[in-house]
Amino acid sequence: MTDSLSHAQMLSTMRKQRFQDFLFHKVTMLFALSVLIVLVGIIISLIMESIPAFKTFGLHFIVSAEWDPVNDQYGALIPIIGTLVTSVIALLIAFPVSFGIALFLTEICPAWLRRPLGTAVELLAGVPSIIYGIWGLFVFAPLFADHVQPILKATLGNVPVIGQLFSGPMMGIGLLTAGLVLAIMIIPFIASVMRDVFEIVPAVLKESAYGLGCTRWEVVRKIVLPYTKTGVVGGVMLGLGRALGETMAVTFVIGNANKLSWSLFAAGNSITSLLANEFGEAQSELHVASLFSLALILFVITFIVLSAAKLMLAGMSRKEGTK
Repeated sequence: MTDSLSHAQMLSTMRKQRFQDFLFHKVTMLFALSVLIVLVGIIISLIMESIPAFKTFGLHFIVSAEWDPVNDQYGALIPIIGTLVTSVIALLIAFPVSFGIALFLTEICPAWLRRPLGTAVELLAGVPSIIYGIWGLFVFAPLFADHVQPILKATLGNVPVIGQLFSGPMMGIGLLTAGLVLAIMIIPFIASVMRDVFEIVPAVLKESAYGLGCTRWEVVRKIVLPYTKTGVVGGVMLGLGRALGETMAVTFVIGNANKLSWSLFAAGNSITSLLANEFGEAQSELHVASLFSLALILFVITFIVLSAAKLMLAGMSRKEGTK
């Protein structure tokens, strides 16, 4: 009697556990699929809302520099160039600085200083973007116009070919200022990710390299970076994604001018700043559709960047396999 009772309890417990496993599996699968559903929903909504603009302007919308809400004529070239230029400037500045910060915190920094510096980096990552924008407009831009732009114009402005990039009026706001503010914003993100991935390198690998007579830079180049390349690229892509999608800080300092110029000192526009400035005031259907088209283009640019990063990592892995 006791044996049959315990057997029944065991079967009941097993049925309960199987039901719990089944429920857990379905709930977690639903959570995972919800991300895909939201992504597909966003893509479909952007495409549907963009159809009137692409029907009217066709692919010429992408290469046209005209943006005239009064006459309902729209082109995406200026905000596309502004987005790409400011993001590239930000990444060119932020990547080496972030790499240096992460390397110092993990390999060189004294133990008593590591935690305060690490905390400071993480706090910077949590500062709202509008704070960066206000600081950039009222503090950084005047200092940049008075002390940095004249030096750049007097030196790099006289260099053939690239001199045009550093010519024009020195107002403090413009594409270069927006790129610099973006660089300051994404440095904490990239540095935090790099620091975390550098810390997962097994100490025995580095100690073995030091034991063989490697210098600190050789250990970083031949041990740390190969071991953490996926995380490093992920951190860079995280920062680039933040730069591509940043709105408020860029809106404050880019100048919000729909014109093309070779000068990085000139005011310009980005996709996000144009959306922020005009979406609430868009009246005509074509104006709204053109703004949705800009959002779709930004989504495509981000997708291309992430895909390129994945392909680059895959190529690096294949090369390692052939060695």
